[in-house]
Amino acid sequence: MKRKLTITVSEAVYEGLHRMIGRRRISQFIEKLARPHVVPQDIEASYRDMAADQVREQEALEWSEGVIADSVVTGPHAAR
Repeated sequence: MKRKLTITVSEAVYEGLHRMIGRRRISQFIEKLARPHVVPQDIEASYRDMAADQVREQEALEWSEGVIADSVVTGPHAAR
């Protein structure tokens, strides 16, 4: 369902939107800008997508193993 929204912008923004985006595409442009900030994402789907990225997973594993190794060597009980 779509809802109509009336907003107020400066003359410069109004003219810029018409010039750069086009009269019939302003609503779609504003929705794409606002959506990530106001509509909750499906976090489980996002985690599944990230887990499917094998290169990213390998980099994350190497990073976490490096952090663990650093904490063992430089942790609070390391030789002084």
